Amino acid sequence: MDTDTPHPFVGMWVTADGHIRQELRPDGRYDEARGARKSAYTGSYTVTGNHIDYVDDTGFTATGDVRDGVLYHEHLVLYREDGTPRAADAR
Repeated sequence: MDTDTPHPFVGMWVTADGHIRQELRPDGRYDEARGARKSAYTGSYTVTGNHIDYVDDTGFTATGDVRDGVLYHEHLVLYREDGTPRAADAR
């Protein structure tokens, strides 16, 4: 992943209740907090189009898709922390 130009999905994504917070970092790493548990899950991710493949540091894999500015990550629905979709999210 080119760290000079961050992917449009980079940033903080949160569930509507704020319980789960997933940070997609420009270096291709993610950090997911759950409630008061910081870094509950960490690992790497790759983006292909609007699809995200995750590999947790323990080897667990998951997927996600961004549609209309919303991140659908397995059974979770996450929104940009500031609530404002970026233009590239709507592709």
